[in-house]
Amino acid sequence: MKRLVSGIKPTGELTLGNYIGALKNFVQLQNELEDTEFFIFIADLHAITTMQEKSNLRKNIKNIAAIYIACGLDPNKVNLFIQSEVNEHAELGYVMESTLYIGEMERMIQYKEKRANNEEAIRTSLLTYPALMAADILLYDASIVPIGEDQTQHLEITKVAATRFNHLYGETFTIPSGFTPKTGARIMGLQDPTKKMSKSADKTPKDYILLLDDLNQVRNKIKSAITDSDNKIYFDKENKPGISNLLTIYSSLTNIKIDDLVAKYENISYGEFKSDLAEIVVSELSVIQERYKEIIGKKELDLYLDKGRENAKRVASRKLKKVYERIGLGRK
Repeated sequence: MKRLVSGIKPTGELTLGNYIGALKNFVQLQNELEDTEFFIFIADLHAITTMQEKSNLRKNIKNIAAIYIACGLDPNKVNLFIQSEVNEHAELGYVMESTLYIGEMERMIQYKEKRANNEEAIRTSLLTYPALMAADILLYDASIVPIGEDQTQHLEITKVAATRFNHLYGETFTIPSGFTPKTGARIMGLQDPTKKMSKSADKTPKDYILLLDDLNQVRNKIKSAITDSDNKIYFDKENKPGISNLLTIYSSLTNIKIDDLVAKYENISYGEFKSDLAEIVVSELSVIQERYKEIIGKKELDLYLDKGRENAKRVASRKLKKVYERIGLGRK
């Protein structure tokens, strides 16, 4: 049986970009890939590469687990768990640190950007996190790893780690393949459509839509999205990034091809197009929010996480034992 692995950091509330670029695809793949076992986790160990406030981190972990389910992940089909509760992730992460080279770590974009900005007090884990990310994937012999357009570097270093380990110690790990959706892999900001949608300190709230946003605010954010003065609706990412981003969101949520949307709105104003899109987004989020309210804080959420943890640990412990045997760690 094939396996799919993916995780998301609990460092804040999830956006519409997270939903379109990741969660919605997980649900689609869950329903399509009947011969595939899913391991989806909340990557709390990755979250602490930067300072996190304890109570907020704990809250975000549970919130994201609930949102996963609210977005349509079926915990009876998917192993949903918290990364730090499966200690094999951290243990194999150290083995991967002992497999990869410092130069390879220093070329990773997150570390390079912070160094380029002359930021001080960069945590060691920000340099070494690609080793943990490789462990997250290789523990489960994942053959499929959903990635965004900006995550190919992470997958490539995982392939390097697996290939090198297999060469040094014998065939141990499956070499994973990435899966990138044709539409919606990278949703851009509503006020700055040249940059990825995210809830970061330098962003205005109008730039992003949170999955748990007030629905009237969602409407207003879509209607006030930056476009251009041309008032013609067609896809051109370079010259019309704003309207192209809105077309991508529309297409991703409705499964209508962008070319068909362009034809549909050929003689329609930006205002009417945005109004239609606003209602589509609100309709999608209202379902998610209702389901979220039903499950957050309920015992069933913990039961799902317990079940996912035990299933993940069963697979991960076998793989780690094999790795230790290959290297020669332990007494036997």
